[in-house]
Amino acid sequence: MKAIELAKSFDPKGYEDRIYSSWMQRKSFAPAPDAPRAARKYVIVIPPPNVTGVLHMGHGLNNSLQDIVIRYHRMIGEDTLWVPGCDHAGIATQNVVEKMLKKRGSSRAAIGREAFVEETWKVTREHHDIIVQQLKRLGSSCDWDRERFTLDEGLSRAVREVFVSLYEKGLIYRGYYLVNWCPSCRTAISDDEVEHVETRGKLWHYRYPLADGSGSITIATTRPETMLGDTAVAVHPEDERYRGMIGKMVSLPLTGRQIPIIADAAVEREFGTGAVKVTPAHDPVDNEIGHRHSLPEINILTPDGKMNENVPEPYRGLPVAKARAKVVEDIKAAGLFIKEEDHTHQVGHCYRCNTVIEPYLSDQWFVKMRPLAEKALKAWEDGKIRFYPQRWENTYANWMKSIRDWCISRQLWWGHRIPVWYCADCGEMIVSRAEPTKCPKCGSAKLEQDPDVLDTWFSSALWPFSTLGWPEKTADLARFYPTTALITAYDIIFFWVARMIMMGLEFMGEVPFKDIYITGLVRDKQGRKMSKSLGNGVDPLEVIDEYGADALKFTIAFLAAQGQDVNFDKESAKLGSRFANKIWNASRYLLMNLEGRTLLDRSGVALTEIDRWVFHRLNAAAAAVRAGLEGYRFNDASQAVYEFIWNDFCDWYLEAAKLSLAAEDAEKDRIVTLLVWLLDESLRLAHPFLPLITEEIYQRLPQHGAEIMHQPYPAADPAREASQAAARFGALQEVVRAVRTIRAEFTVPPDAKVDVVVVPDEALRPVLESFSTLLRHLAGIGSLTLGDPPRAARGSIAAAGKGFEVFVKLEGAIDAAREIARLGRDREKAQAEVARTREKLAKASFVERAPREVVEKEREKLADLDRLIAKIDGYVNALGAS
Repeated sequence: MKAIELAKSFDPKGYEDRIYSSWMQRKSFAPAPDAPRAARKYVIVIPPPNVTGVLHMGHGLNNSLQDIVIRYHRMIGEDTLWVPGCDHAGIATQNVVEKMLKKRGSSRAAIGREAFVEETWKVTREHHDIIVQQLKRLGSSCDWDRERFTLDEGLSRAVREVFVSLYEKGLIYRGYYLVNWCPSCRTAISDDEVEHVETRGKLWHYRYPLADGSGSITIATTRPETMLGDTAVAVHPEDERYRGMIGKMVSLPLTGRQIPIIADAAVEREFGTGAVKVTPAHDPVDNEIGHRHSLPEINILTPDGKMNENVPEPYRGLPVAKARAKVVEDIKAAGLFIKEEDHTHQVGHCYRCNTVIEPYLSDQWFVKMRPLAEKALKAWEDGKIRFYPQRWENTYANWMKSIRDWCISRQLWWGHRIPVWYCADCGEMIVSRAEPTKCPKCGSAKLEQDPDVLDTWFSSALWPFSTLGWPEKTADLARFYPTTALITAYDIIFFWVARMIMMGLEFMGEVPFKDIYITGLVRDKQGRKMSKSLGNGVDPLEVIDEYGADALKFTIAFLAAQGQDVNFDKESAKLGSRFANKIWNASRYLLMNLEGRTLLDRSGVALTEIDRWVFHRLNAAAAAVRAGLEGYRFNDASQAVYEFIWNDFCDWYLEAAKLSLAAEDAEKDRIVTLLVWLLDESLRLAHPFLPLITEEIYQRLPQHGAEIMHQPYPAADPAREASQAAARFGALQEVVRAVRTIRAEFTVPPDAKVDVVVVPDEALRPVLESFSTLLRHLAGIGSLTLGDPPRAARGSIAAAGKGFEVFVKLEGAIDAAREIARLGRDREKAQAEVARTREKLAKASFVERAPREVVEKEREKLADLDRLIAKIDGYVNALGAS
């Protein structure tokens, strides 16, 4: 056999794009067309990235983990599918296009709806292509022939079907209600899209005069400008301070109107003065009070957040902030102002543009959520869905139990147009799956479609089944629904996860997935959230350019402990890069040693004790990786891969195999056969985490199969269990480690041999006798003596382990005088640190006031320093006696 040559230097740029292109050409990610119906399946749908965005590290984390699990389940023989796609992202995309038009000196109003939608499609197509290329750069093994878009023709049909069906069931309704209004986006948003931010503001106190001139009542408010829409003052019915005022009228300052003082139990007596102004059109609590008391609702705002015609003329056209300042100024001028106080409170902001949300009355479409939520809650209670980590189940359950109706209409032009038409002649409302041509009531052809579009999350809620062809009864729908798992971030449990479960149960009769893995956030190395303002974001493509896609994926998996955030910077990817480099170099060394060799039939290869040990370790690794991935413990799984390949295979077995590679031909053929066998299984073990490098090397192996992703994943084999061999070789490793530690502490050159005396107990002696040649090779030993301690330990450094003592003679291998001088300097530093630590611990102020764990840490540090000094003294005595 000829040697197989890999490039001398590991460089992922040399193969990653080529390997991925070859997979695409062969359609390697598609499910097997001939998979038996009874086969276990594993299906995931991608959380569709917004089409106007670019991938950030959150996407890097999420898609890396999805790729790992889909590759693993593909290799264990399951019928696998990963559906890719993008979300049209209504508000976000419209904002991007509106900003672009503004830069051109235009606007959506100027170009009209049809032109605006066409312009948005252009932007969408450009960004879509970028996102797809980014996902491919990550190595994502999606079935790209099944890619979907939330505004494509098929999904649009699904959206119409769901809307009309829910309307027919009485679960969708239209009404004039108070909603969360974004003056910047000029649309309603749902409760879940409001981000409440703790804000420093003011609490203003001022008087409303009683209309009969008998006095006044003092109110306190954080929003003085809304007084222009007040229709009552409310007090608690049991508040003795105001019992005599209930039913009286007050003169509403600045307006010339009179409003009543009413009693309502919703009033908090402890807040402010205990008397509150009631503005039913601009506050949710006030709106409920207004309904109970049949109060008028006066809307004082325009859709863009300015004062409208319902306020006195001096305030019309003013933005909210300026109107607030003018109202306070005019209240002071009227002599009604009492005081203002600093006040911190929660203020709702738009999740997209961060504008302060205004409660606003308008006609909107809503989904009745309670009937849908009850089914979704029962599905969880019955164990049909499971969250990883489990703590998110409480979050899910609590939200379902306190759910409110969902406002689904948006005052946008980009999105799924609401399938409702209005007759201009008779006012009939038509809700239809197909566009009507005439009014079913009067026959008129003058029909106008509702101008609003649906909330982006409405179409996203159908993603697990609409992407598979629903409402048509497609083969994919029958084969792949319900899907298996969802991997997503915690911030969209309410927006997306819960709604998918509700819609899946309502329209498919089954939950859309069973496993829900909630990822953490990707933070910077200091634990801060990545943001533009901090400038601490990491571009995953920059990481790939420098270290490779495999390095990024493996590092993310290694760091992704279940239930914890991932602290990451670009340098973090060196972990994965070093591991890939290790695999490359080990493979290169092995493949170079194929020259002149003959691979034997694996079934007939005789195994030595160390061979049995390495297969035993492979068994343990395969079991650990499988258990980790089945339980979505990505860090456990990746660490098991790392430990086996880096430590067991490369550092121990491959190093030990060098003795056999220097032996006669028969032994060389035997060991090469085993090395190729083990490399084959190691590559398959690592493939889900490092798909590109494992494919590149696998295709160079003699007797390799087709793509590595379609090879069987390593599994624990009872025939490979060798606990006795593992224990014996483990004991040898402890001795080797003890010698290597001493060599490292004294910087003994790698090629320098040292003489060693090992004093083993009775159980260890036969082990070391049988492994003596290997022990000398692995520990760099010249003369090895198994027996009693040396009578004169001059120049020897001692160490101890379970069942042995070891004495390493360093004379001749190091410059003793230089080492003694170095140790002296180390001792001085340690002594100085001891003095500082003791001084700190001697201060009562520190011991009594510092946190207990901080004090304990200082005490542990002192104990460690004392041990270090004792160790240094022992070394100096040993070396000084030589």
